[in-house]
Amino acid sequence: MRRIAYVCNLYPSVSNTFIRREVEALRRQGLDVGTISIHRAPPHEVISEADREALRTTFAVLPPRLGRTAGAHLAALRHSPGHYLRALRFALCAGPSGARGRLWQLFYFAEAMVVWRHCERERRRHLHAHFAWQATDVAMIAAEFGGPGWSWSLTVHGPDEFFELSRNRLAAKIRHASFAVFISDFGRSQLMGRLDERDWPKLHVVHCGVNTDEFDAEPAPARAGPLRVLSIGRLTPLKGQTVLLEAIAELRRRGVEVEATLAGPGPRRQELERRARALGLEGRIQLPGAISQDRIRELYRRADVFCLSSFAEGIPVVLMEAMAMRVPVVATRINGIPELIEDGVSGLLVPPGRPDLLADALERLTGDPELRERLAVAGRARVEDEFELEGCAAQLRSLFPSDVRDLPRAPVGRRSSRHVVPAR
Repeated sequence: MRRIAYVCNLYPSVSNTFIRREVEALRRQGLDVGTISIHRAPPHEVISEADREALRTTFAVLPPRLGRTAGAHLAALRHSPGHYLRALRFALCAGPSGARGRLWQLFYFAEAMVVWRHCERERRRHLHAHFAWQATDVAMIAAEFGGPGWSWSLTVHGPDEFFELSRNRLAAKIRHASFAVFISDFGRSQLMGRLDERDWPKLHVVHCGVNTDEFDAEPAPARAGPLRVLSIGRLTPLKGQTVLLEAIAELRRRGVEVEATLAGPGPRRQELERRARALGLEGRIQLPGAISQDRIRELYRRADVFCLSSFAEGIPVVLMEAMAMRVPVVATRINGIPELIEDGVSGLLVPPGRPDLLADALERLTGDPELRERLAVAGRARVEDEFELEGCAAQLRSLFPSDVRDLPRAPVGRRSSRHVVPAR
């Protein structure tokens, strides 16, 4: 059985449920996947029974434990003082210039030795990181110290990673990695222009997916009353929830009765509540905060339309969930979303930042129940065809190296003759 480790900044997390599902699917397909979280997930991020189970089996690096950290570094020094020093030099050279950047790299190096020792004990020699932030640096340094027989890879989601390509040194990380996964063709294209064409073969597109058996419902029958709009996502400026509020206010001015639920955690809850009051939407908008996977399907069942008004996205899993639940969707025509939604066929797409056009799309669905049903059926079929979780996990599974199967355990603390691969 192949043994790998998933390394994440925060795992489990209410915002990263798709990673937990991916891990579970890979395990069902025969991989022995251990999970490592740089930061231990706080209680407000662990709100479902599946998340609580994942937390119980996840190794957390932080908060730091002095004895464990010191023990990991002593073991690494005994293992190979030369490799230890070369990995330290690699960590310092791999980060941004300046005193602050080098200080953070020292932190990542300290954490990487803890990860290396944990993986060495569990015979996990391939590390896979999600997102191009702290976890990626730690996985890269740990694999660099491990030397031949060790490898690492990453999944790039976007859009945040693309905003700061130079700061997070994404191109350099990909050059050093065994391979890189992107969740959309759009995301892959953002790095193709920054890498030598010889590196293109290591760039792979593997969609995130959903279990369509878990997310399944018959199309909602036509009914009297307000149009019930659902939106799920972190309450941050990038998600554009203010545009949705303005669209709902515009619909009310047109005489269309609408009520909306904007679910998700984030810092803008009070700001959005104030904005809703200013638009005269008291009693029409609900902001329930974070919703666990135990309750989320009921929100989809009650919704007439699912709407995302984001300014930047990868390919949102919540859109896949809504489509699998046969809820017609309206979203912005940005980044990877057109790879999921064909406008007028499996959903409706509108330009970002246009509450008037968003209102037009919602009003169109209000007055055309046949269109709603047609989009709902086509949306479900689209997810089944290309975004089914097991199929996506099988594609990802095929990328992991076969030479991590049952690797012999190197004695921790004994000097090794392996050579560290130089930084590129």
